Amino acid sequence: MAEAKPDQAGVARGRRPKGQGPDLRQAILDASEDLFSRHGFYGVTVRQVASEAGVDTALVHYYFGAKRELFDAVFARRAEILNHERLAAMTAYQAGHSGAMTVEGVIEAFIGPLLNRSMTDEPGWKNYFRLVALVNNTPAWGGETMHRYFDPVVHQLVDALKLVLPGAEIRDLYWCYQFLTGSMMLALSETGRIDQLSDGLCRSTDLEAVRARLFAYCAAGIEEVVRRRP
Repeated sequence: MAEAKPDQAGVARGRRPKGQGPDLRQAILDASEDLFSRHGFYGVTVRQVASEAGVDTALVHYYFGAKRELFDAVFARRAEILNHERLAAMTAYQAGHSGAMTVEGVIEAFIGPLLNRSMTDEPGWKNYFRLVALVNNTPAWGGETMHRYFDPVVHQLVDALKLVLPGAEIRDLYWCYQFLTGSMMLALSETGRIDQLSDGLCRSTDLEAVRARLFAYCAAGIEEVVRRRP
């Protein structure tokens, strides 16, 4: 039996969509983002995405093609926003603190936009940060995906750190970024691990507490690595 095709309104017949046109496309992306963030790329099918979005599978293929193309569209959608905001924040910080930049200030400009987005409590951003954490820890193709979407902003971070720490070896700064991104993404994933570990003394959803500690923690680590020059 042939698979149903979208009608002229872009909606598969026999299904009740959540929106029309661009809204429907966003509904598919939102549903995909939610599912991928909870189950990973391999744990989600196009049929599940269609069911979650309230459309026919034919419409998902119509808009996005194969599942990997859908995943890439999900990943790129918010990556573009974050890259713009982080590049702008670091550029503004450098322009406003010429000759007086600090490692902690650079780190805040780099991480701050992510925390700001997460602190809006919009579910989509929460899902996206969990998805990025999953991708960042996927050996098979995670590194390649992060490379495609985030390398320019990371290079600007390393360049800014080199300005603040002119005696640092570039190799050390890349290692420091490796450690920084692990801390950053774990904090943004809000897994609840620290809640259980601390018997409720700390909460992974308390992003104000994260903000008050994460920048200083990362900056101190970077400065100490550079000071020791292994």
